[in-house]
Amino acid sequence: MRKELSNIRYYLEELALNNSEPAFKALYYAYSDRIMRYIYMYVKSYEVAEELVSDVFFAVWENRKKIDEINDFNAYLYRIAKFKTLNHLRINQLEYVDIDRLSIDLFACIKTTPEDDFISKEWIAMANEAIEQLPPKSKLAFKLVREDGMKYKDVADHLGVSVKTVESLLSAAVKKIRKIVPPLH
Repeated sequence: MRKELSNIRYYLEELALNNSEPAFKALYYAYSDRIMRYIYMYVKSYEVAEELVSDVFFAVWENRKKIDEINDFNAYLYRIAKFKTLNHLRINQLEYVDIDRLSIDLFACIKTTPEDDFISKEWIAMANEAIEQLPPKSKLAFKLVREDGMKYKDVADHLGVSVKTVESLLSAAVKKIRKIVPPLH
């Protein structure tokens, strides 16, 4: 993980100082799938999500000269994705969008490996159902921490809550999921 972070820092510096297209491509490949999943949860269209991912990375390119000043590039990207998504939803006939109340399917873009194929359809259905029963903020916090690996502080900033609230949301989410979904053995 430390090597990956140093590589990201290197790419950010190359992008900011040298307008490096290879560095930009490396950042795109490192983050685009995660940003795609995040945006798709809200727009429910691969074409629209792809377009918004392009917009997110276009914003990165446009702001490349200041990019090395960013302390947490991961949180920065999610913030851009959040605002691009909200703007898209607002423009497309939605007068008010509360991102915390939108339905989220956490398994929408997850690809399984051959080893994962033994998991039964019933177990996946139970897991989806358990996650769907979570309150919207709990679902989003769960996804950002468990699937995307964001730090609690970044999730707290993203959701506009305290770190303790994120901890509480995740604890309640895990307890609820465990009550519904039996462990795999």
